[in-house]
Amino acid sequence: MGGKNKQRTKGNLRPSNSGRAAELLAKEQGTVPGFIGFGTFQSDLGYVPAIQGAEEIDSLVDSDFRMVLRKLSKKDVTTKLKAMQEFGTMCTERDTEIVKGVLPYWPRIFCKISLDHDRRVREATQQAFEKLILKVKKHLAPYLKTVMGYWLMAQCDAYAPAASAAKDAFEAAFPPSKQPEAIAFCKDEVISVLQDHLIRETPDTLSDPQTVPEEEREAKFFRVVTCSLLALKKLLCLLPDNELDSLEEKFKSLLSQNKFWKYGKHSIPQIRSAYFELVSALCQRIPRLMKDEASKVSSSVLLSIDDSDPIVCPALWEAVLYTLTTIKDCWLHVNAKKSVFPKLSAVVREGGRGLATVIYPYLLPFISKLPQSITAPKLDFFKNFLTSLIAGLSTERIKTSFSECSAVVCAFFECLRFIMQQNLGEEEIEEMLINDQLIPFIDEVLKDPRLQDGQLFDHLAETLSSWETKADMEKDDKIAPNLEKVLLNFWERLSEICTEKIDEPEADVKSVLGVSSLLQVLQKPKSSLKSSKKFVRVRFADEMPESNKENEKCVSSEGENSEGSELMAEPPASHPCSDVISPLRKKPLEDLVCRLAEMSINYVNDQNSEQHLRFLSTLLISFSSTQVFKVLLGDEKESIIKSKPLEIATLIQRNPAVQFLYQKLIGWLNEEQRKEASFLVDILYSALCCCDNNKERKDVLDNLTEVDLKWNSVVQIIEKACSSSDKHALVIPWLKGDVLGEKLVTLADHLCNKDLESAVSSESHFSEGWTLLSLVLSQHVKNDYLIGEVYVERIIVKLHETLSKATKLSEAENNDSSVSFICDVAFHYFSSAKGCLLLPSSEDLLLTVFQLCAQSKEKTHLPDFLICKLKNTWLSGVNLLVHQTGSTTDKQSTFLHLSALWLKNQVQSSSLDIKSLQCLLSAVDDLLNKLLESEDTSLLGVYIGSVMPNNNEWEKMRQSLPIQWLHRPLLEGRLSLNYECFKTDFKEEEDTKKLPSHLCTSALLSKMILVALKKEIVLENNELEKIIAELLYSLHWCEELDNPPIFLTGFCEMLQKMNITYDNLCGLGNTSGLLQLLFNRSREHGTLWSLIIAKLILSRSVSSEEVKRHYRRKEGFFPLTEGNMHTIQSLCPFLSKEDKKEFIAQCIPALLAWTKEDLCSTNGGFGHLAIFNSCLQTGSIDDGELLHGILKILICWKKDHEDIFLFSCNLSEVSPEILGVNIEIIRFLSLFLKNCSSPLAESEWDFIMCSMLAWLETTSENHALYSVPLVQLFACVSCDLACELSAFFDSTTRDTIGALPVNLISEWKEFFSQGIHSLLLPLLVTVTTGESKDTSETSFQNAMLKPMCETLTYIPKDQLLSYKLPARLVAGQKTNLPEHLQTLLNTLAPLLLFRARPVQIAVYHMLYKLMPELPQYDQDNLKSYGDEEEEPALSPPAALMSLLSTQEDLLENVLGCVPVGQIVTIKPLSEDFCYVLGYLLTWKLILTFFKASSSQLRALYSMYLRKTKSLNKLLYHLFRLMPENPTYAETIELSNKEPKTFFTEELQLSIRETTTLPYHVPHLACSVYHMTLKDLPAMVRLWWNSSEKRVFNIVDRFTSKYVSNVLSFQEISSVQTSTQLFNGMTVKARATTREVMATYSIEDIVIELIIQLPSNYPLGSITVESGKRVGVAVQQWRNWMLQLSTYLTHQNGSIMEGLALWKNNVDKRFEGVEDCMICFSVIHGFNYSLPKKACRTCKKKFHSACLYKWFTSSNKSTCPLCRETFF
Repeated sequence: MGGKNKQRTKGNLRPSNSGRAAELLAKEQGTVPGFIGFGTFQSDLGYVPAIQGAEEIDSLVDSDFRMVLRKLSKKDVTTKLKAMQEFGTMCTERDTEIVKGVLPYWPRIFCKISLDHDRRVREATQQAFEKLILKVKKHLAPYLKTVMGYWLMAQCDAYAPAASAAKDAFEAAFPPSKQPEAIAFCKDEVISVLQDHLIRETPDTLSDPQTVPEEEREAKFFRVVTCSLLALKKLLCLLPDNELDSLEEKFKSLLSQNKFWKYGKHSIPQIRSAYFELVSALCQRIPRLMKDEASKVSSSVLLSIDDSDPIVCPALWEAVLYTLTTIKDCWLHVNAKKSVFPKLSAVVREGGRGLATVIYPYLLPFISKLPQSITAPKLDFFKNFLTSLIAGLSTERIKTSFSECSAVVCAFFECLRFIMQQNLGEEEIEEMLINDQLIPFIDEVLKDPRLQDGQLFDHLAETLSSWETKADMEKDDKIAPNLEKVLLNFWERLSEICTEKIDEPEADVKSVLGVSSLLQVLQKPKSSLKSSKKFVRVRFADEMPESNKENEKCVSSEGENSEGSELMAEPPASHPCSDVISPLRKKPLEDLVCRLAEMSINYVNDQNSEQHLRFLSTLLISFSSTQVFKVLLGDEKESIIKSKPLEIATLIQRNPAVQFLYQKLIGWLNEEQRKEASFLVDILYSALCCCDNNKERKDVLDNLTEVDLKWNSVVQIIEKACSSSDKHALVIPWLKGDVLGEKLVTLADHLCNKDLESAVSSESHFSEGWTLLSLVLSQHVKNDYLIGEVYVERIIVKLHETLSKATKLSEAENNDSSVSFICDVAFHYFSSAKGCLLLPSSEDLLLTVFQLCAQSKEKTHLPDFLICKLKNTWLSGVNLLVHQTGSTTDKQSTFLHLSALWLKNQVQSSSLDIKSLQCLLSAVDDLLNKLLESEDTSLLGVYIGSVMPNNNEWEKMRQSLPIQWLHRPLLEGRLSLNYECFKTDFKEEEDTKKLPSHLCTSALLSKMILVALKKEIVLENNELEKIIAELLYSLHWCEELDNPPIFLTGFCEMLQKMNITYDNLCGLGNTSGLLQLLFNRSREHGTLWSLIIAKLILSRSVSSEEVKRHYRRKEGFFPLTEGNMHTIQSLCPFLSKEDKKEFIAQCIPALLAWTKEDLCSTNGGFGHLAIFNSCLQTGSIDDGELLHGILKILICWKKDHEDIFLFSCNLSEVSPEILGVNIEIIRFLSLFLKNCSSPLAESEWDFIMCSMLAWLETTSENHALYSVPLVQLFACVSCDLACELSAFFDSTTRDTIGALPVNLISEWKEFFSQGIHSLLLPLLVTVTTGESKDTSETSFQNAMLKPMCETLTYIPKDQLLSYKLPARLVAGQKTNLPEHLQTLLNTLAPLLLFRARPVQIAVYHMLYKLMPELPQYDQDNLKSYGDEEEEPALSPPAALMSLLSTQEDLLENVLGCVPVGQIVTIKPLSEDFCYVLGYLLTWKLILTFFKASSSQLRALYSMYLRKTKSLNKLLYHLFRLMPENPTYAETIELSNKEPKTFFTEELQLSIRETTTLPYHVPHLACSVYHMTLKDLPAMVRLWWNSSEKRVFNIVDRFTSKYVSNVLSFQEISSVQTSTQLFNGMTVKARATTREVMATYSIEDIVIELIIQLPSNYPLGSITVESGKRVGVAVQQWRNWMLQLSTYLTHQNGSIMEGLALWKNNVDKRFEGVEDCMICFSVIHGFNYSLPKKACRTCKKKFHSACLYKWFTSSNKSTCPLCRETFF
């Protein structure tokens, strides 16, 4: 806001400085200025006291108020607005005394700012004024006269919120009773202010022309004038009568001003409107003054009569009427016929110019005030006036607007009746009104239906009724005959125009409709006009005759309570009420109707006119009398009687209506080509009205139904009956009768069993039949069916039978079948029924529909749209069921009982797949949610109880579950088993993909209780706990399975999505008894129940303390049963040390005491050792003596019962009990090695190691029996023991060797280790070459792969090199390796592609040990590659490269379609995972091999890799596999340390550890990339430089961020720690600057080179900078620098290797060897050869590789120097 140089507000030329102004005034006058007086005129100046000055002045106005008042005088709108709002707030919050101090200064500000241009400021001013008034109250009185004029103007503000705020302030100051008094008090001042505004002010005087734009000035002036005029009107209206006289003079002076009268012609409509309002008020309040100014008033008002501005018009017409009333001689001052009437006529002819609703109501008062002298000659005047009115009706605007049309019509009839009343007896005028006005008017309206909306017919009826009533009541001789004559003339003329409209072969549709509407209205005894003014286009019951009121009440109440479509209350279509209709109307109306009916029937008979037939239908609705039917029959004879029964024939003879029905109507109804027959059905009802009683009607309809009527007609008859209670009353006996019922049952049968091929009836007939069935079933009247209940039952049975057959049809057949129609019918039936309307058959139908919905689409063969329909149908049925009244619904409802049994059968039959179960659960969810709506809260509980199986059924379902779940607990040692129980073959289940019944049942019941618990419904008989227990059983069964089939994982996912989880169920219900139930079942059955308790404790759903409460004494678990043993084993991980010691104390004595027979039993050695192992497995037993004691017991067992120990034997004949106890013994020995810290005796070591080897032999010999679970387990624990021993001896150190027996280590290495690997390596080959369907490592069949492979990783290198496998050589394979090594490679390398991860890792570890040994064999044969005339290349081991080729093809399928840089997540343990893992491990081996090679070999290998482009493929794949952020997600590092990444941490490829599996591939990819960059930097650099820009950037960004720092640090560190010594060269490294400095000195020559590593090392070029240079020529110096740079850039090795190569090069130079003149280097940078090939001409020597490149690139064989041909 501040700033001296800113642009100021427009017009404010100099910046103000109030402080300086105050100082100047003080200097000139010698005192501080006081206050200048306040006036109400704009010329007065306003002033607020300065801050300095006399104390008495300061004390008057608070400083805050002073600041606000100053802001109000600013020009900026926002400043004023905020200041005014602040002023209002301060008025509310400050003390009254402080606010009163502001009052002297407020009027001046208020008077000015209340006229402000901005409307928001005006509104805020009035709101602030109200707050000021509420605070100061009566203290405002002294200032009232000053503000009142502006206050009244503010109340008339054009901006409504501002006006409203001013009125609120006024009402806050004065209650309504005091307002006239207040106005009277200020009247003189008010009128002075307003008069000044109207007469004196101009736009330029109101606003400053220099600062305010012209447009704004004018707008303000016009607003002030408008407000002043309206304020004057308000003043007149509020002033008491006795105060008016005193103001006459003031008003007289105002009216004498011509400027005032000019406002009537002002261009601004708001001003004209306010002016006319003021004129009306003046005429009303001071008529004497207006009479004095009659000439001005008359001309000003009457000559403006054609003003068509919507703002002005209402005020103008009010002023017109006041003028005519007040100034009787007004017509003397204006020429009516030349000036006023033409203008009025023009306005009326044009339909009021869009203001008909405003102008036309004034027309009747206007013509009523016209003196006869003005209207003479009357005939012409009224004729012209009414003609203009009619002309106005034909304008398009009137036709399209209902309100305007109504206003015109109403005005026309008002004026017509007035003129008729005034001129009754004058024949000319009467005839003119009827013949020239009314009849043409009706004729015009009949042609245009839009005009009929204006209620013309109602106005006409009212007009006729008033004339008829007057004619009947007036006894005057003249009036009655005159009116009768008028009416007679009217009917004659009306009859003519109606006849004219109808008497045409192609009668105009609009005209015919108009005539029928007119006759219907005229037939009514009373007009509906008064009621319809409120509700447009709605017909109300008060249009009816009085005699029918009772009937109407009855009907409407019936309609409110009836079902289906509501019955509309209509006036009865019976005989016209002759007792009410005037005779003057009755006779001519009946004659007209008969005439029109006769005319219409003639046209129908002669020309088959549809239009006339429709007209006849509408005519008969209102005029259904025998007289009309006689006319319709004419002279036709009764030709149809002979074929009819006697009673019908009699009725035909007697009743013309029935005769007409049979002779004419039936023929019309049955016409084939007739599309729409609704109006004919109306004629049928009109004919039925003329029957004497219900029996006659029933007889007629029965006869028609049997013989004559089509289904379409029956549908329409019933629909009409449903839509009107009167029509329904006519046909009740027929609807309930046998004839219709039987006919409908036959129809249902035909429709349900329709044969598509032989169907003669058309599709339309088919759909009509279904519509009819839906109608009769769904419509109810007074809670009763339309037809007899017995027939409803029979129809539903037919529908049910058809629906039951739907599942036998195919989907295509169901698409075209009746199911869809049955759904529609049933839906309408269920949704319309109320109360206890459900029949037994309908419950059966409901059950079938529910069953169709609850089964999957594959089973029912129903298309989706039908399933959706069926769902809506059964939901509406159940909805009806649960809302039935009566407390015993569940006992009555067969649907609920049968559906529960059906559900129970479905889930227990094991026939459901996931989709079917989903459908079932979804349907049950919908069903239960509906049941919850029932008032009977026990309904849901009873229903769940009906579905719940009993204990035996549960047990049977549990036993039918495949037992494969035991695999994993057995392997992990969580449970022990000594019998073979794997009877159920899961593969059968897998093929069918059917879910076991236990899973389905537990899922269904869990879903049911989930719904019940949400509504807090309590279940009985511990059902909740039982269901949760069974759900836990199902879920844990799925969880324990190895590689569960997809449909089982899908089952668990489905439960999760449906929120069917243990937490949800326990969170909603009381499950206090659940744990006891689980514990009891665990003690009883063991197995899975025991694991469930462990799972609950592990997931923290239950604490171990809670479990502890359920067993008090440990002795209670003994003697051991399987249940007790499994319970203890499952609880072991959660028991305290004390508890475990108690269990062990129970076991130890028992282990000592068993005989040979008891060793293998559960309650014998097996069981107690199993419990001991479980305690030991949790690692909390540190008692060495105890462990040694058990070991001694086992040694005793071996001595006493050696045949129990399965050493080197065939397991096919061994019992499961013996296998079980061996497994526990081996498991103990493994745990013993892990947990025992005290030294063992030599005999104990011998027992353990000899037993291990013997068991391992058994394992190796029985690999054919691995499919037997206990044998597989035996193999696992045997390999585990071997692995533990291998690990133990592998980790021995010098310190630990001392505690071992003397020869133990040598025995281990020479005998036992070799024995293990000589057994396991062939076993690995055997197991992996056998054909196994499932090679997954999680498969139980491959469980022993993990311990076996882990044991093989400990194989020593020398054993591996010396071990001879059966020979496996490949024809044509190039190799320098000895035969046994090549066989080893050929055997093991392919296993890198094996589908099991343990095999891949074990093979990798074994080959990794071999790799460094292999390059030596190539090195020995290196000479043969040295001097060829092409680029030499040598393949890494052929076995690896051929494997790599296969892997590349596989990976191309997996990753080929993924763009480089987009990260692919490989699912752990998937097939792709094994491919990628094998590929990356192969590359790690190749890179390890590469690293172990010499520089020359490395050059040959890298050339081979470049040719095959294998490395390029690897790098592309790595950038699809390495994560974007390769940091360890789980490690939270301190901020001052570098975060750990996959590049800084070494990869540990563990076989057992599976928690890090998701990171294996990303980490391995990063490791391979790191190795590649480190060992093949030049090749990576070459690939990077040749890649496309996008890949280039991705690689650069990633390498710079994560790898370069690591590699740079390692490279610099390797220089610093290097032990390599150079003769004559020193090398130093600087880690911080990433620099290596080499100083080379020989004799007097000193060369210093600085090697700088780039930030994206090794991708970027390594820069070589010069340091010291002494005794070397510049050219030579440049050559050497270039050579070093080239070596470091293009050789695949470290900096030290590059420097060594460069030093050799320089040394050779100094030794006198000349450079090769192609590469300018002595030693070749790639194959490290010297220049040997000499030119015979110039004698220069070149490298053979350089020459080869020269010849191939130049396509010449000339010497590079002398250009002679090179020989």
